[in-house]
Amino acid sequence: MSSLDKMWASFIAIGLMIVASLLITYARTRTTGALRVILSVISFLLFIPILVYMMASML
Repeated sequence: MSSLDKMWASFIAIGLMIVASLLITYARTRTTGALRVILSVISFLLFIPILVYMMASML
């Protein structure tokens, strides 16, 4: 994997982390009930590709 590819993988991981943190913040402050649970689960599931891209950027 070239250095440029590693850079893009790390940018994607950072972007997904921002999306996940904004989503969980929104879910916990503005929603209630089932929508809160759904948004929280989606946010936590985003950590799977975040982990993959983070590992790819370190190889």
